[in-house]
Amino acid sequence: MKLSGFEPDDELADPILDPALPIIDAHHHLWPSGAHIPYDLADFGEDLASGHNIVGTVFVECMTGYRQDGEAALRPVGETEFAVGEAGGVHGVAAGIVGYADLTDPRVAARTLDGHIAAGQGRFSGVRHNVVWHEREELIGARRRPPGLLLEPAFRESLAEVARRGLTYDVWLFHGQLAELAATADALPELVIIANHMGGPVTHLATPGGRAEVFGPWREALIDLARRPNVRLKLGGMGMTNYAFGFEQRPTRPTSAELAAAWEPYIDVAVNAFGADRCMFESNFPVDKQSFSYRALWNAFKRLAAACSIDEKASLFSETARRVYKIDKISSPAGAL
Repeated sequence: MKLSGFEPDDELADPILDPALPIIDAHHHLWPSGAHIPYDLADFGEDLASGHNIVGTVFVECMTGYRQDGEAALRPVGETEFAVGEAGGVHGVAAGIVGYADLTDPRVAARTLDGHIAAGQGRFSGVRHNVVWHEREELIGARRRPPGLLLEPAFRESLAEVARRGLTYDVWLFHGQLAELAATADALPELVIIANHMGGPVTHLATPGGRAEVFGPWREALIDLARRPNVRLKLGGMGMTNYAFGFEQRPTRPTSAELAAAWEPYIDVAVNAFGADRCMFESNFPVDKQSFSYRALWNAFKRLAAACSIDEKASLFSETARRVYKIDKISSPAGAL
């Protein structure tokens, strides 16, 4: 994966819009130097310094930092330890932490969750076990999972363990699985579920026609999912290649105006279905960095939210994430990270 970093020409193409608006980046990753996508706190810090008022962030599991020995159920806890240590006391970074637990076995899941809570120093907020599945393997890559995981009784039992601890469940899946997620939300009304990356409107045809083909089914499934009051939605992730916008293939990176124009139909559907108080913007960096800069991304979101009220903007950019991940300790300072 080729990562494009912040460059001075971005300042000319995309001067910061509404620079005082507090932002909690609701979804990002960190990887140490030498990882397959090296992106440590120093790398993230360069993006955070691009001009937006990022007052806090939510670190989401990315299969890094696992303990190399000891009890198998506690090895994923090393990632929470990594996130706490990597933040190094920097105000707001990894204020919320979403870790991994194997939800196919409720006994193992319970042990892992308790380990994360103990290691999180008050920051551990929730768990993510992705269920993304598609009949076309090229859309998934190496981490293929069996279909129908959300419907398995053992998986549901593990999710009940998540709810008992007051934690949330993040999930990355494709739009063809949204009906399964809706059924899961019905079965576990006490569990707060966060659908990642717009609910996965992916296409196997990397063309405008391919996107148009899946837009209708995605819209219908997302609107139905939104009828479940315990579901939240992350707005972002559309820099990934299987969303087929093609920005990563361009010789120059898109401006925020170009991003906003491409994404407007999707954001309109999502916010109208869920309401601003159940949506939150995410960067999905560094994965989405292959397609655009951090500066242009948040400017694009600000363009898309331009017609929203002050309260709606607050929800989209910070308050939904603050509530969902229980990071009330962030006080929305005037200065950015």
